[in-house]
Amino acid sequence: MENDRIAGSTEDFTGRLEGELGDAAGDAKTGTAGRVREAEGIAQKLYGQAKDAARDATDSAANYAKVAFENSGDTFRDGSEAIAKKAKDNPLGSMLIAGGIGFALALLLMRLPRAAR
Repeated sequence: MENDRIAGSTEDFTGRLEGELGDAAGDAKTGTAGRVREAEGIAQKLYGQAKDAARDATDSAANYAKVAFENSGDTFRDGSEAIAKKAKDNPLGSMLIAGGIGFALALLLMRLPRAAR
């Protein structure tokens, strides 16, 4: 539990008590001061809850990223093994695909700029 939540709850309770005592004694100044203190306590408690929620969300995102990073090596390795198996099973097709990709890249890189046409 965050310190802001504990302090906010304490302020809320103290302010509520002060407000009730002021109202019971007929002292408007004390009653109003108690209500203000109660509102400050509620605000501080909500601030603490928001900080806790943000921390939890950050921790969850970090854990998700860590797991994804740890599993990425396995995924890459599995993909590499699958490509190697396909290349072994069909070497001619692999050579034709690699040549086609190389040809397409050469065409893209050798195109003249539009201004020179």
